[in-house]
Formats: sequence, structure tokens, C-alpha cells
Amino acid sequence: MKLATFLTPDRDGALAGVVDGDRVHALPRGVAVLDVLAGRATAEATADSWALSEVRLLAPVPEPGTIYAIGLNYARHVEETGGQRPETPIVFVKVRGSVAPPGGPIRCPEAVRRLDYEGELTIVMGAGGQIAGYCIADDVTGRDLQGREPQWTRAKGADTFCPFGPWITTADEVPEPGDLRLRTWVNGELRQDSRTSDLIFDCPTLVDFIAQTCTLTPGDLILTGTPSGVGMALDPPQFLQSGDSVRIAIEGLGHIEHAVE
Repeated sequence: MKLATFLTPDRDGALAGVVDGDRVHALPRGVAVLDVLAGRATAEATADSWALSEVRLLAPVPEPGTIYAIGLNYARHVEETGGQRPETPIVFVKVRGSVAPPGGPIRCPEAVRRLDYEGELTIVMGAGGQIAGYCIADDVTGRDLQGREPQWTRAKGADTFCPFGPWITTADEVPEPGDLRLRTWVNGELRQDSRTSDLIFDCPTLVDFIAQTCTLTPGDLILTGTPSGVGMALDPPQFLQSGDSVRIAIEGLGHIEHAVE
């Protein structure tokens, strides 16, 4: 199933729901997507439904737990950056303030002059340290900050630097997360076109690696890394500007699209 959090034109407050085709069916009042991920509630839809075109999708888990992210995890991305293939996963954390809806917008701070996109398959954790599902995220990055600051908190954790969604597709509907097509467009121009089979460390390996030191809880996210085609690696480099639009699609998971302010 596909679990979403959304706003409607005729109801106050956010609702959780199940997406079916071009409609979203509300869960009972008081039930959040996080409750379903944690096993505290079942995703039994009510009779209330809306066309997706009528609602505004929010981050599927508006207040996720810890947002883990992985650096240099696609073989071709390592090549394009001139880096070395890591022997173990490179893990960093994006702060909660970076969360943004799948439709954005993302905002570039005054301190950033080289804003970049990173389309990523994202793991969503459930109860018992198990993978509950998957979604799409943009690991937005300030390349200038990343280049001069050894810790990436500011470069990757700025406000709105983690739009994700459009919903969570449960793991039972994604039998092969290790072989999905991922594409990113900027203003309609295709920039990234890869498959998750190019991942160096696959999803189960990342979960096991992080769990060696950190208890993974329902609603935690793991952004699994970005493929080749990022703006900084183009010749010449092409960074995001105000007014640009970023669209990221992953096979079977839908797409997110957000403007840059």
C-alpha cells in the first residue's frame, strides 16, 4: 500500500491516508502514518476520499525520527567525483529542520552559493528494526559548504534540504529495491538516469550497518545515496538557481517535484 499525509480543501488539519490510483482514502481521525509504521494502528481506510489533484501532499511522516544519509554509495557517482570507493558506508545525519513536503519549496540560504540536487531512494523504518517501506528524497546540498567544512551538518541539514515522499510505498510492494530506475530532471532536462543496482551497499546492508550502533525506530529515514549526474560533476558545473524546478522519479514509487526559492 501507499501511505500519505495530506491536507484537503474542506478539512482542518492534516490527515493520513492510503493512495489508490489517483485517489487518497483517509484513515480514521487521530491515526497517523507513523502509527501504522509502528504497528500501533492498521491502515483501514474510511469512506472519505479525494482526488490526488485536490489535496496537498505533506511529508509522509511530518516529524520523522532520525534522518540518516549515505555518502558516495553509487559506483558511477564515486567515479564522477574522483573519490575513492568506500570500504564501509559513509553515514551522516540530516537534522529535522531539513524536512520539507515532496512539493517543496526548497530555500537556498544566503550562506550557500552552490546549491545541488541529489535524487535518492529512501528507506523508511518500521517496528522491530525492520524496513517498512520506501520513498523518494532529495538530499539537497550546499556544495560550497560541503567543500570547506569537514562536518556536513550545515551543507546538508539546512532548512528544507530534505523534501521527501510523495508517499511511503510499503516493502511488500517493492520486491526488488536493488534494481529500480531513478531519474532526476532540472527544468525538464534529464540529469540523473541510473538504477539502484549501481549501489555499492544495498538497503539491508545499510540497515544492518547503522543498527550496529544506533537503534532504528519507526519513522527513521535512511537516504541511500545518489547516482551520477549531480550538478557539481557536470562540465561545466550547473548549480540550482531560484526559480528552478527539480523532479525526481523512482520506478514504482512515484515522483516528487519541488521549486527552488
